[in-house]
Amino acid sequence: MIDIQMSLHRLFQLSSVLRSALTLTLRRNIGISAVVFNKAKELDPIQKLFLDKIRDYNSKSKAAGGIVDAGPSYQKNMSEEVAKLQRLFGGGDLTKFPDFKFPEAKLEEGAK
Repeated sequence: MIDIQMSLHRLFQLSSVLRSALTLTLRRNIGISAVVFNKAKELDPIQKLFLDKIRDYNSKSKAAGGIVDAGPSYQKNMSEEVAKLQRLFGGGDLTKFPDFKFPEAKLEEGAK
């Protein structure tokens, strides 16, 4: 009787492991097939127009080397704002990320 109970217990343990593995595999396959299905179908006309405009702006900004259709007034305002920020924050290059330097802390071992 004990052997039957132990074998049934092992069978249930094995079935729960198999069930969780099968669930994980199915979840992954459904997730992958959903991505493939979405790429395969045709885009909504509004989505297509939006993506076309973004791609067009990207190519124009690469050709212009910055902001598209900026004009001289934009450049003037930009240089004034940069000068104002440099006065407020003590100069420096505002186009690059600042370098932070933290000195090593001097740790002393306390008396025991």
